[in-house]
Amino acid sequence: MGTPDAPTSKAVRTYLAEFLHDKRVVDLSRWIWCPVLHGVILRLRPPKVAKLYQSIWTEQGSPLLVIGQQQQQSLQLKLNDANINASVELAMTYGNPSIAAGMNALSHCKKVIVLPLYPQFSSATTASVFDRVARFAKEQWALPELTFVRDYYDHPLYIKALAESVKSSWQSKGRGDVLLMSFHGIPKRYTTNGDPYPEQCQTTAKLLAEELSLNDSEWQMTYQSIFGREEWLSPFTDKTMEQLGKQGKSVDVICPGFSADCLETLEEIEEENKSIFLRAG
Repeated sequence: MGTPDAPTSKAVRTYLAEFLHDKRVVDLSRWIWCPVLHGVILRLRPPKVAKLYQSIWTEQGSPLLVIGQQQQQSLQLKLNDANINASVELAMTYGNPSIAAGMNALSHCKKVIVLPLYPQFSSATTASVFDRVARFAKEQWALPELTFVRDYYDHPLYIKALAESVKSSWQSKGRGDVLLMSFHGIPKRYTTNGDPYPEQCQTTAKLLAEELSLNDSEWQMTYQSIFGREEWLSPFTDKTMEQLGKQGKSVDVICPGFSADCLETLEEIEEENKSIFLRAG
């Protein structure tokens, strides 16, 4: 999705302005939304969000960008080792490196595969990537052949990779009573408009549980990162963590919808929700 260039209020404000201006993310009337965004949110939120980024920032930079670059380099090496003549570029929907920059770097290519790193499709995420690619293409005289990967939520190798991540954690840290699968939330209204996201999340969760041979009492699925006042998909991760804490359960958490650690995993899950869980008992 993207990341600010620095963990500062100024950089976060620039990032949030681009992110929250996207109609795929917030589809309210611009006459209503823009005054709220510029008059309230972009004045109050950046300092708070900057502090959250400061808590996870590394010497190399934003974890999402650093991990994304590692993924790009690893994939390039895999293709090189297989004698496949292909260039791999990293791009982000918001912030840098931009999708336009990534597409420009591939201008020598006759065929381009666009792979949004969201396993589950949502109009608020994957479709925004398509919009940016289309916007870039609209300004070009010559275009490569474009292939767009819509999703990979049920791909066998993706499910196996998730399972191996869980097994590795169990081996190194021990196994909890419950495996909680936390996905990024979206407004419930999006699903009534036809967004397939919740069904794909549910499929991923069930396939992962089957791959790990978990019974129904050994796993749960929740949604995190709720924003605004309208109704969002539930159950909520923070409320569920509180309940599990009160029940005295030990819990492992995996975020199958995130292909790289970022603010939503390193701060929201590992810090905020861990604190909620511990305070509940």
